[in-house]
Amino acid sequence: MIDDADDLTPEEELGELLETLVEAFGVDADVVLSEGDGVLRGAVEGPGAEALVGDDGAIIEAVQHLAQRIVLRGASGLRVVVDAAGYRGRREEALRAEADRVADLVLNEGREIALRPMPAAERRFLHEYLRERGDVATHSEGDEPRRRLVVSPGV
Repeated sequence: MIDDADDLTPEEELGELLETLVEAFGVDADVVLSEGDGVLRGAVEGPGAEALVGDDGAIIEAVQHLAQRIVLRGASGLRVVVDAAGYRGRREEALRAEADRVADLVLNEGREIALRPMPAAERRFLHEYLRERGDVATHSEGDEPRRRLVVSPGV
């Protein structure tokens, strides 16, 4: 990493961080950066990129958390999303399927259902997805790291 990180843009800092991790993991992968709609995205792509995902996305979630802390210190109005080997897209598809299954169950049984604990980003994604669906309500309860999304019949 460059010693004088204060001179780097958030995009350059994210690139440096991800390049350092790719090198540290010894994987054959490229770092691709993009920015739009207030989101700075960093993706690790290539045959070795899956190594940065980890079991149940644990490594990529930790990398994203670190990237947010390092890259965004002092920057406001920007969000950082880090992906590897297309994990985020696959995960979002699985979350949508789980959300639809649970929402249908909630509507059929007329009772609320709490999902398993999940990271804040996944809870946020499900809140937004189910709000757009419009027939169920959601809220979060519990304390980190056991915080969970609760789905209840719509109001």
